[in-house]
Amino acid sequence: MLSLLGRPLNSLKGSLGSFCKATVAMVDSLAKIPDVEIDPEGTFKYILVRVKVKDGDVQKDIVRGTKSAEYHNHIFEKVNPAMEALGMECKCLGGGKIEHNKQEKKLRVFGESTGFGKADHSVSAEKLKSAFSDYEITWSDDKK
Repeated sequence: MLSLLGRPLNSLKGSLGSFCKATVAMVDSLAKIPDVEIDPEGTFKYILVRVKVKDGDVQKDIVRGTKSAEYHNHIFEKVNPAMEALGMECKCLGGGKIEHNKQEKKLRVFGESTGFGKADHSVSAEKLKSAFSDYEITWSDDKK
């Protein structure tokens, strides 16, 4: 007989069904989180964040950037509570800068965060490509 926590599985059917529904809902919530949210123009700080379903294994990386952030941690201080409200956990994987030229349809990813370290710009660039498929997107490990 299969058991979970010392109880026969057939006695847990209702509990497992609820658990599975909750897990599916969390995965669905994760899928609805946009991969990219950046300012529409200019040069600004950005962070690469790993968002994970709390107490789960399902995760994804997201890019967030804005001119309004004086420091990279200011972006994380907005992202983290918003994700926690959705039942997610966040970890900042690093940061840098994005140069967004809307007129020329170009994005350039570069630089690093003093507090979080350098993000993997190749990962960030791939995320940006999914959101800006008609843009020329480049990245470098240069600081400027």
